[in-house]
Amino acid sequence: MNVIVVSGTGTEIGKTIVTAAVAAVATAQGRSVAVLKPAQTGLAPGERGDADEVVRLSGARTSAELGRYPEPLAPATAARRAGAAPVGPREVAEAAAKLAAEYDLVLVEGAGGLLVRFDEEGGTLADAARLLGAPVLVVTPAGLGTLNATALTAEALAARGIEQLGVVIGSWPAAPDLAARCNLADLPEAAGAPLLGAVPEGAGGLDPAAFRARAGEWLAPALGGVWDAEGFAARARP
Repeated sequence: MNVIVVSGTGTEIGKTIVTAAVAAVATAQGRSVAVLKPAQTGLAPGERGDADEVVRLSGARTSAELGRYPEPLAPATAARRAGAAPVGPREVAEAAAKLAAEYDLVLVEGAGGLLVRFDEEGGTLADAARLLGAPVLVVTPAGLGTLNATALTAEALAARGIEQLGVVIGSWPAAPDLAARCNLADLPEAAGAPLLGAVPEGAGGLDPAAFRARAGEWLAPALGGVWDAEGFAARARP
């Protein structure tokens, strides 16, 4: 497995930081890592995008974008309003496959959730994952409402015959409430897949050296780290 698609149950939930953590662990193990952001929205030319941030934090080898649109909207809408060409699933799959021929691991970070439209034909990140035959790592919030969104994402993956690698909590609160603590036990059931990590809130604010040193503590062995889901849940159990 040398391509992982990183999606989520929504936007602003920690996908970029989770992607950076996975990249940091793989890089520390001596693997060459490339990060692909198919569609970057909400940024002007020259501004640092999500893929650049992953490289900065993790030390990954390279990053690439296929499209950039200035308004913070779904990729298809942002492309249309900018009068620019959208990025379709086939372009994403071809770019990822090309990188996979050169790098040990390629991380494809989506925009928003799994079924956000990339183009006017309704192409999505799920379509790109299916074309690649790549597993999807789902990033989800910790708190109330996450179970329903996680279950819906899992159902969408299963309906398309796409492997779900597991779930990572994108921002684990310093002071988790009752819902967040209960969700540690409930998320794997909702997802039908293992809980593979919990990245602490504020992790993206660490300097790169500290981020790389700690990334393995946030991810389970399936992602190259040492995080223990059962132990973490037991310590947080209400």
